[in-house]
Amino acid sequence: MKPISLLLLCSVILAAQAARVEPDLLESKRLIHQQLLVDKVNAHPRATWKAGFNDRFEGHTIEHLKKICGAKMTPANELEPSIERVTHKHKKLVLPKEFDARKHWGHCSTIGAILDQGHCGSCWAFGAAESLTDRFCIHMNESVSLSENDLLACCGFECGDGCDGGYPIRAWRYFKRTGVVTSKCDPYFDQIGCGHPGCYPTYRTPKCVKHCVDDELWVKSKHLSVNAYEVSKEPEDLMAELYTNGPIEVSFEVFEDFAHYKTGVYKHVYGRYIGGHAVKLIGWGTTDDGVDYWTIVNSWNTNWGEHGLFRIARGGNECGIESYAVAGLPFDKGLHSAM
Repeated sequence: MKPISLLLLCSVILAAQAARVEPDLLESKRLIHQQLLVDKVNAHPRATWKAGFNDRFEGHTIEHLKKICGAKMTPANELEPSIERVTHKHKKLVLPKEFDARKHWGHCSTIGAILDQGHCGSCWAFGAAESLTDRFCIHMNESVSLSENDLLACCGFECGDGCDGGYPIRAWRYFKRTGVVTSKCDPYFDQIGCGHPGCYPTYRTPKCVKHCVDDELWVKSKHLSVNAYEVSKEPEDLMAELYTNGPIEVSFEVFEDFAHYKTGVYKHVYGRYIGGHAVKLIGWGTTDDGVDYWTIVNSWNTNWGEHGLFRIARGGNECGIESYAVAGLPFDKGLHSAM
């Protein structure tokens, strides 16, 4: 082959490779906020929610949205050992048409607390720590806030990849095996914007130091769960679990339009798949138009959605919201008492 022909061939190959790479690069750098998507949702005749721009994502890219959706689902070929599946069908509970855990357990202010996971894919840790926090208040009458940072830094590869995502059920297994310290002992610093575990656009997982920032001993700050289990995906079982034991960690599939959620009952309308996201289920109800929904606490601060919360369609497994629910019951003694 002549040198000129070879040069032309190489140029064509390089151009083809660049053409394949460039769309992905452009996609990752595209801003989250899309006026066209907002207009499409709000004009959709069957949409049950309103879209708009949330201050939480002002100036942020699709790459950032993918990073903070950090809930990983256990592959079917990697079955979790001895994970219990809980159902409440045998209890024959009479469940109310509407339920709000914030009102039902009014003395537990943590149930409605809206936190911010910052620029780290730690939703799996937030959903777990906040749900167990609420359950300590409900079952033990203990006012405490448990540490997402402990999970991120110290659960290690067992839970996943820290700020690059983790497995919700494995967080609950960590609670059972090791326990989790309080937020006073090991606070989550990313909410103040910088340093630990890293500023935008970096997503460094914090180091496990096993040392409280206050004067309490690490081991004495540990709070355990009795068990770690999955809840049956039947809506009635999820409702019964919530009604009986308190908030549940649930995971679902996030699409681009979800970042634009402002109010109403979310159902996916437009946009590409982004990733898995873990949140805290705290209630259910039905709108005046007859749309059944779940009430959920997010970890994207109060400048997103309905002041940090959202409602999503109930009963049809919208975006997989009913497929992957995990929880556990609090242990009535600290780890230091059992050692």
